[in-house]
Amino acid sequence: MKELPTSIHKLTAVQSLNLSRWSQLKELPTSINKLTNLRWLDLLGCLELKELPTSIDKLTALEWLKLSRCLELKELLTSIDKLISLWWLDLSGCLELKDLPPSIEKLTTLQWFNLSGC
Repeated sequence: MKELPTSIHKLTAVQSLNLSRWSQLKELPTSINKLTNLRWLDLLGCLELKELPTSIDKLTALEWLKLSRCLELKELLTSIDKLISLWWLDLSGCLELKDLPPSIEKLTTLQWFNLSGC
């Protein structure tokens, strides 16, 4: 599959979403922001994912975000500090990621952060 169905926003109770190794996934729908109970998002190996939708900053319950080996990811959203529950972030192997937004310093809940191979 190359994209998530737009009806994903109807899964408001989902807490965990594993999209790892969806190598052809190019983008997440902006409606992902409706998954307000989402705590765990795994995008490991989404090789063609270039960016996260800005609407993802509405996922204030998100605790765990794995973006490792997203080879085309060029930047993180500038409003990443709005992910107020985020404590685990993996960006290892994101070869195109050159800079981190300054707002990442405001993530006071962040306990585990991996940038190896960037």
